[in-house]
Amino acid sequence: MMDRDLVRRLAAEFTGTAFLLAGVVGSGIMAQRLSSDPGLQLLQNALATAAVLVAIILALGPVSGAHLNPAVTLADWAFGGLSAREAAGYVASQVAGGIAGVVAANLMFDLPAVEIATTSRSGAHLWGAEAVATLGLLLVIFGIVRSGRSDVVAFAVGGYIAAAYYFTSSTSFANPAVTVARMLSDTFTGIAPASVLPFLAAQLAGTLAAIGLIRLLYPTM
Repeated sequence: MMDRDLVRRLAAEFTGTAFLLAGVVGSGIMAQRLSSDPGLQLLQNALATAAVLVAIILALGPVSGAHLNPAVTLADWAFGGLSAREAAGYVASQVAGGIAGVVAANLMFDLPAVEIATTSRSGAHLWGAEAVATLGLLLVIFGIVRSGRSDVVAFAVGGYIAAAYYFTSSTSFANPAVTVARMLSDTFTGIAPASVLPFLAAQLAGTLAAIGLIRLLYPTM
């Protein structure tokens, strides 16, 4: 049976990822309803996502580390921060939480609870962007943590994601749980099921590259 501390951490990962996806998808829907300008829609979505990330990480970081992302969990496991059992629990909680967050966002805007996305996001340029976005996100997180500045990681992550919405052609999903969950909302932020597996593969590639780079840059930490 799981110990109470692990249950608490898994609950935090579920809750945090649910709010993250509610923020991503909900702000995308609201942006579409407020404006017909794609640039303004993207700006609203980026700022809302960055803000909710900062708030969630500050609130739940002391409980579970606020990974909210299987890529972060995989890297933490590779560095010895989590056991395989803990990492598997984190990932399952993140995926389940992401799905719950999308369902909540859909319902809040009077849409079907689940509506399969039709937005195709396919192409080598997008897959490359996802690898770069994921590598950069992990470098920001672990670079800050390993250099002893964990108190600013929430703001750095929020800032990075807000910027990566614009400097990557994929708008920086950079998170397998987010990618899977966004398949369930046919809105501004959706991704068609056929586009999901290549995105996941690109994110995995970015994660593995980040693990190697972090080990090179911070060899004794």
